[in-house]
Amino acid sequence: MEPALPRTGSPSGLLAWGDFFFRYRNSVFPLVLAGLCILFPPRLAGGSLVLDRWLDLVGLAVVLAGQALRAAVIGFAYIKRGGRNKRVYAASLVTTGLFGVCRNPLYLGNALIIAGLLIVHGNPAACLFGLLFFGFAYRSIVATEERFLVGKFGAGYLDYCRSVPRWWPDLGRFAEATEGMTFDWRRVVANDYGTVFTWVTAVSLLFAYEGAYNAGPAGAAPRLLAAAALILSVGALALTIRHLKKSGRLAAAQT
Repeated sequence: MEPALPRTGSPSGLLAWGDFFFRYRNSVFPLVLAGLCILFPPRLAGGSLVLDRWLDLVGLAVVLAGQALRAAVIGFAYIKRGGRNKRVYAASLVTTGLFGVCRNPLYLGNALIIAGLLIVHGNPAACLFGLLFFGFAYRSIVATEERFLVGKFGAGYLDYCRSVPRWWPDLGRFAEATEGMTFDWRRVVANDYGTVFTWVTAVSLLFAYEGAYNAGPAGAAPRLLAAAALILSVGALALTIRHLKKSGRLAAAQT
């Protein structure tokens, strides 16, 4: 697939939305996802419990694929996507690691996690509106970032865009992009434990919600207990990792 160059003439409205979503995505995205799941309740896929279980497994596999992609990005060459003062910012142009395969691998990983959660939820309307909303949101964020990167890095960034796709990974470039690099699992743990806790909590709550909606409170009790146990366990692990990070034991892996 031919790499797409930045649209330097992107509509001002798209860029304005990109600025908004970049600044508030950590609050807006969870609210939109929760709203979709509440507005469009769970559905038993094809009216079959067996088929619904398979759909849940497919959704979980998509979530894990998104997390695996994020881990690969962070383990090889991580860049912080938080910007500066909640605005797009980059001190240097990173083109190695997974950024040598795809220009937005972290966003692609996030999109896979969100898609997986919507598949687990199982309502086609939620999936459709979620696809439209999050597709637009990430496209507008990327347009805003591209405007900044073209302005700061100029021809160097445009040359990078000519060889690396915006979204679809060019796996043929993986060996070249990671040549001489080592995978740092400590950096993955130190920087992405919060993401894991978030999607594990979301999946657990979706399973419990689905059980309560389809089987009623009594039938959902086992799921609710399992969800609570899993959330508490992963939460305890996240707090342990946070403590190790704050104490400096993961200092060598932090960015």
